[in-house]
Amino acid sequence: MHVFVTGATGWVGSAVTEELIAAGHRVTGLSRSEAKAGPLADAGASVLLGTLDDHALLRKAAASADAVIHTAFNHDFAKFAENAAQDQRAIEVLGEALAGSERPLIVTSGVALLAPGRVATEADRLPDDHPFPRRSEIAARALAAQGGRTTTVRLAPSTHGHGDHGFVPILIDIARQTGVSAYVGDGANRWPAVHRLDAARLYRLVLEHGATEPAYHATAEEGIAFRDIAEVIGRRLGVPVEPRDQAHFGWFGSFAALDMPASSERTQALLGWAPTGPGLLQDLDDPAYFGG
Repeated sequence: MHVFVTGATGWVGSAVTEELIAAGHRVTGLSRSEAKAGPLADAGASVLLGTLDDHALLRKAAASADAVIHTAFNHDFAKFAENAAQDQRAIEVLGEALAGSERPLIVTSGVALLAPGRVATEADRLPDDHPFPRRSEIAARALAAQGGRTTTVRLAPSTHGHGDHGFVPILIDIARQTGVSAYVGDGANRWPAVHRLDAARLYRLVLEHGATEPAYHATAEEGIAFRDIAEVIGRRLGVPVEPRDQAHFGWFGSFAALDMPASSERTQALLGWAPTGPGLLQDLDDPAYFGG
């Protein structure tokens, strides 16, 4: 298949691109800059320079592809609401380009807010009026209601691996700055996790199996106690591991306190997806995560 991948130079999107090409698919990847276009071309993809605001470009690329995988999202949290609106409109544009066909659109979202305090499953869904600014899955669901073949891959909050620049590195930076690797309360709140390469393989399997479900879960580990994550960080940095209130984490405090386990049992059964990468704690217990 010819697949158009947005965010093809990003943390997840670059792995998805490489996975698709290795499986024999042809990829056109969206790149925001010429500097990142080189590695994308070296991976074997055709490069399309542009951004999520280039709607005419997105429509043309989607219209000429057999499928679209949307992984792009600007994670500048200072402009989160603005970036969420950009993402929602891009999904709508991509869906419009695929309307009336059986060509799938695979959108990216997360599991974090689905069912705090209990194990979330693929059957859970955010309500349409949920106040969280990011509307990726809600936009995908609206397209599906209009007859589009649209589905969502929900990523674990820690999609990890060497080179990670997501939430766990934020915790490492906070520990370095404060001299404490902290957790909230008793640290029993749980974070699911998935290795980046396992997540990439899941996107490919969703594509090849026809993207028939409303949502799939990219969670290799259902839930790791936050305190266990803090303990690895503390040991690696040589700082104490202690409880702190949410304010210790600044803007990240509410997220650090979330209990958000999520199952991928249905996803694994439907697709034969069996994660093989290292777990989060094993991955984190490596000098590469700490600049070593």
